[in-house]
Amino acid sequence: MNRIGFVFQSSPHSTTKGREGLDAILAASAYSEDIGIFFIGDGVQQLLEAQQPEKILSRDYIAGFKMLPLYDLEEIFVCQTALLNRGLKSHNLNIDVEVISNQQINEKLAQCAQVMVF
Repeated sequence: MNRIGFVFQSSPHSTTKGREGLDAILAASAYSEDIGIFFIGDGVQQLLEAQQPEKILSRDYIAGFKMLPLYDLEEIFVCQTALLNRGLKSHNLNIDVEVISNQQINEKLAQCAQVMVF
C-alpha cells in the first residue's frame, strides 16, 4: 500500500478538523501502517498538555493522540519552526514526537502517495 500523510494545521477545538483527522488516522491504520503524521503551524497546539476543552463545552479528543503508538503509528513529526514561533518545546506536548525542520517535513510529505490536511 502507498504511504499516507496526515497533516494537522488547525488549532484544536476551533473547528472539528482535529477530531476528524484523528478519526481518519485511526481508520486508515486498520489498512496500513505506512502512515506519517505531521503537525505544522497552529496544528502543533493539537498536542499541548493540560487542555481543558470542557470549559468551552468541547469534546476532549486530544487524549486520543496518546493511542497512536497502540496502533503502531510512530512516525509523528512536529515542525520545529511552529514550536519556536509559539514559544513551545517538545516537552510541552502530550506525546513523543520527532521535531524536524520545514525542509524535512517537505521531504517526508513528498514521499507520501496521498496527503490529507486537517
